[in-house]
Amino acid sequence: MADRDSLAIIIVTYNSIDEIGACLRTIIGHTAPFPTTITVVAKASQDGTVGFIRTTFPSVAVIESGGNVGFARANNLGIRATDSDYVLLMNPDTEAPPGAIQTLVRGLASHPDAAIAGARLINETGFPELSWGAPITPWNEFKQMVLSRLYYDRVRTVVRKIDRLSRQAREVAWVSGACMVIRRADLDAVGLLDERFFMYTEDVDLCVEMAKRGRRVWYIAGAELLHHRGRSAPHNPQLELMRQRSHLAYYEKHLPGWVPVLRMYLRLTGKV
Repeated sequence: MADRDSLAIIIVTYNSIDEIGACLRTIIGHTAPFPTTITVVAKASQDGTVGFIRTTFPSVAVIESGGNVGFARANNLGIRATDSDYVLLMNPDTEAPPGAIQTLVRGLASHPDAAIAGARLINETGFPELSWGAPITPWNEFKQMVLSRLYYDRVRTVVRKIDRLSRQAREVAWVSGACMVIRRADLDAVGLLDERFFMYTEDVDLCVEMAKRGRRVWYIAGAELLHHRGRSAPHNPQLELMRQRSHLAYYEKHLPGWVPVLRMYLRLTGKV
């Protein structure tokens, strides 16, 4: 029975002192009936995040990675340091209202053939994010790019479409790693997150690896979290370079025939 299963929440931070407090306050003591541990992995934070957490939230375990080891490896450090039936990966700039975590875990538990479930993410004004998607291919990326641009430009018909889709629980190809819950048995089976992805695309890659094993990914619309998307961007001016390196790594792993085309596109657009 899912309500008897244990949960390990892993939060990776990098100079996130302005966000981590609000995140932790929404989950500490708010995940019953699941026995829960919370682990924060700090990647070379220099803003006092580690001391703040240890002083303010003594029940939270803190792991100092010893450097900026990347998002996938940092999550793996937290995963390996815990023991639970389910693992929940959260960004420090997310906040979970009452019942959201439980809804997400139960949503995954209700689909025995699924390995991963993702939440509905909304911003401060209530607009949902595109926190799910189709498999990454050149054509699907183009469609997602156009859809995203129209959506964030607030084209009314597109906004209505995305809002409608965001309220429909269903099987998808991938969900956002900003808040995803995973069965530990499936994580162990694929060898955790692929550490060649320093930052970005590791969530999509993990979902693809699960699909290769015949496991499914679900989007749980009823589990809604607030995501202060982009708050951490000013802390790292090299985010775009990291994004494109992970983009290339994904194609090298899953779509090698398209790598020369992608490299040419990135050079022509000045992104690498």
